[in-house]
Amino acid sequence: MPRKTIGEYEFAMIYPMYLQKVEKKGRTKDELDTVTKWLTGYDDAGLADQIERKTTFAQFFEETPQLHPNVGEINGVVCGKRVEDIEDPLEQKVRWLDKLVDELARGKKLESILR
Repeated sequence: MPRKTIGEYEFAMIYPMYLQKVEKKGRTKDELDTVTKWLTGYDDAGLADQIERKTTFAQFFEETPQLHPNVGEINGVVCGKRVEDIEDPLEQKVRWLDKLVDELARGKKLESILR
């Protein structure tokens, strides 16, 4: 069976993993939602709708209301790749979210994460 591309994974499948990761480190669902909404422009209802409809990452980012204008300030390494150097636009968006989740789990202050 061929391996899925990053865009084929359901956001609703990955979101609980993000939540588990941050809660394990003492952070909250509200904080996870805050960084996700900061990046994507979704509101509470929009984020819940994405999860309920089990959209793929491709759909999740296609339907994103508006990426935050400071996304270019998200940098660092995720999965062995520098997020600022990723050429595939969808993969870069997913890795931006991964990076924000990592920063949250590492205990970085929310104000710093939200650049």
